[in-house]
Parts: sequence; C-alpha cells; structure tokens
Amino acid sequence: QVQLVESGGGLVQPGGSLRLSCAASGSIFSGTDMGWYRQAPGYQRELVAMLTSGGSTNYADSEKGRFTVPRDTAKNMVYLQMNSLKPEDTAVYYCNAVKGWTHYWGKGTLVTVSS
Repeated sequence: QVQLVESGGGLVQPGGSLRLSCAASGSIFSGTDMGWYRQAPGYQRELVAMLTSGGSTNYADSEKGRFTVPRDTAKNMVYLQMNSLKPEDTAVYYCNAVKGWTHYWGKGTLVTVSS
C-alpha cells in the first residue's frame, strides 16, 4: 500500500510560480509512475502531469511548457513546479501514484491563483 501526502498549496498571483511537494511512503517499486491531478469546483478530476518510471513526463497539452515534475527518488518525493500560473489553474491538486492498475491518491492541496 502506498500513502501520499501533498503540501505547498496556497495563494499566488497570476503569472507567479508555486512548487508543490508530495511525500510518498509504503511500497514504492521502480515501476511506479507518479504525478499530479487536479480538480476544480464543478469539474471532474483531470490529469496535470505524470512522470513515468521510464523517465518521461506526460503532460496535459495545456500544461506543456509551464509545469514540470521533478522527482527525488532517494527521498520518495515528487514535486510539481508550476510557472506562469493562470486563474484557471485554481484547483485542489492531488498527488497520484500508479502501480499496475491501482491508483493511489493524496488528500489534496488547494492552489488559488488570483490577484
């Protein structure tokens, strides 16, 4: 079983940057993919970016060039670096791990982009 805890959310102005952190514990295998989803009020949860065990990052098309997913495997940490933030980025952001066909989720951290 994998446990995920997000942190780093808060209020940021449009055009600003924010870095989210996800601490993972439990059984983390080399084949585990990790990344981020988000959910805004009135919308379904959507993929932001996923870092695969093979080293590639899969982004939603709208996030390419703005978001990156650094990972520190030694510390079981994954991050979401968000740049050029827009009001439409406002959402609860969830850390996600994929192990086989099983998804593991953190409780989420709120990001609000507003002036």
